[in-house]
This record gives sequence, structure tokens and C-alpha cells, in this order.
Amino acid sequence: MGDNSGAPNNLDFQVDKTNLYREISITDLKIANIRQLIPVNVDGSDDTSRETIFIGNTQLGTPQGPIPMQAKLEASSMEEAMDLFPKAMELETKKVIESFKRMEAQQKKEKESKIIMPGMN
Repeated sequence: MGDNSGAPNNLDFQVDKTNLYREISITDLKIANIRQLIPVNVDGSDDTSRETIFIGNTQLGTPQGPIPMQAKLEASSMEEAMDLFPKAMELETKKVIESFKRMEAQQKKEKESKIIMPGMN
């Protein structure tokens, strides 16, 4: 797969014809959004040699604004994906909280390292 980072003349807009998916999106209009990615061949027919992928999406509301979260759901059906969604989002929430704690600790450390103590050079 091409890397689309860096200078504009390095962008690769080639379609990976061996990695095509049809997407179905299901939502409860409250918290859950589950994307079902069905592998397809270049002619649009189902590619039964590859597994369907399920991805759960939601948002956490914070005072600074919404934080999008996403997790792959190891499911073989939409119903199973719905059942796995709550646990997957709980795990992602814990990861986000830990990430914020690490960022906060790093910022505090950087701020403290800028304090100049009398008698120290």
C-alpha cells in the first residue's frame, strides 16, 4: 500500500485492487456505529477467500470536544459484532484515558524541568 505522507509529489493515489471492500454501516443513533467491510473482487462480486471485517466506532464527549474511538471487532456476524461492541469500546476508553494520563505526566515533567532553582546552573 502506498504511503501518502510527505511532500505532495510523493502522494500515491493508486487503488489497491487486491484489497477492496464493500462497506455497510449500522448505527443505533445513540452511541454505536458498526462498519461491516465485506471483501469484494475488482468486478464487485464477493471475495469469499477473505474474511469480513467489523469495526466499531463511537465518540467520547469531553470539555475539549468529542474524541473519536474505533476498534476492530473480532466477529463473524453483525449480531456478534454488536455483542462485542461494549467491551471493545470500554477497552478503547481505558487506552484513551491512559494516553491522556501519560500526556499530562509528560507535560508536568516538562514544566517542572523548566523551573530554575537558586544556586543551580
